[in-house]
Amino acid sequence: MLQKLRGNNQKGFTLIELMIVIAIIGILAAIAIPNFLSYRTKGQNSAALASAKNFYNSALAYFADTDSTSTSIASGDVVAGFTADPNVAIGGGPLTDTNGVIGGTMTFSHTASTKTYTLQADGSTTSD
Repeated sequence: MLQKLRGNNQKGFTLIELMIVIAIIGILAAIAIPNFLSYRTKGQNSAALASAKNFYNSALAYFADTDSTSTSIASGDVVAGFTADPNVAIGGGPLTDTNGVIGGTMTFSHTASTKTYTLQADGSTTSD
């Protein structure tokens, strides 16, 4: 039957075969694209959270190395051991160390995400 449809020596795909392949590709794309976007957002949020925790650990080391009774770190300050991610916005602050008591809060958010993490003085983070 297929030989009759294709004629003597014609090669290629029939229209129905092409339509089935396009339908399958469409179904796979409809499933894959939302998952990809979800994974990308989770990765961006993880980058912001990791920056917050790394900043806090670097701030603790900085406070331990500084013998002053009152030290502060603002969002734009350079802290040894912390490399700022250009895609993570840091705000709020400053974090302060007054006679060994750490105070203040800072915010961290990825520039392509709507989630904001707030770094508390005890090192914990909360998300908005």
